[in-house]
Amino acid sequence: MLLKNIETALNKQIRIEAESSQTYLSMACWAEVNGLEGIARFMYAQSDEERLHMLKLIKYVNERGGHAQVTDLKAPKTTYETFKGMFEELYKHEVFVSESINKLVHITFEEKDYATHNFLQWYVAEQIEEEATAKNILDKINLIGDDKGGLYLFDRDIQQMAIASAAATTK
Repeated sequence: MLLKNIETALNKQIRIEAESSQTYLSMACWAEVNGLEGIARFMYAQSDEERLHMLKLIKYVNERGGHAQVTDLKAPKTTYETFKGMFEELYKHEVFVSESINKLVHITFEEKDYATHNFLQWYVAEQIEEEATAKNILDKINLIGDDKGGLYLFDRDIQQMAIASAAATTK
């Protein structure tokens, strides 16, 4: 049985994961209408992944005797000045999500809820990967600079990342 404060914290994280999915979906839409097919495909995949993170939390809360809450979401930003600016926001958002997960882990440790603490370790590892991916993408964008040919190659490269990620998920 979940303690009420842990259930509340998990429900907050459910909302964060749902808003992450919506944010990345909005980024995908912006990229797609701006001719950045690879970036759009990558962001659609990220949106799907965040939704799966949310569903995993929902199932956990409900299976542990809590009641997962699906609440209204804050509308995401819909336009970006540049694709670089969009990815800078993506990185900042991943850092925010990591901080939120860490706070949640801390609560479970304080409350000696070792089952939930153990469950959340997957999210800790996932966030390390998410931040590293976002940082790697920003490093590539910085290497490109204003080179249009580099942007074309980057868009193709990130599309391949999305395809590889989707293939790994289905295995």
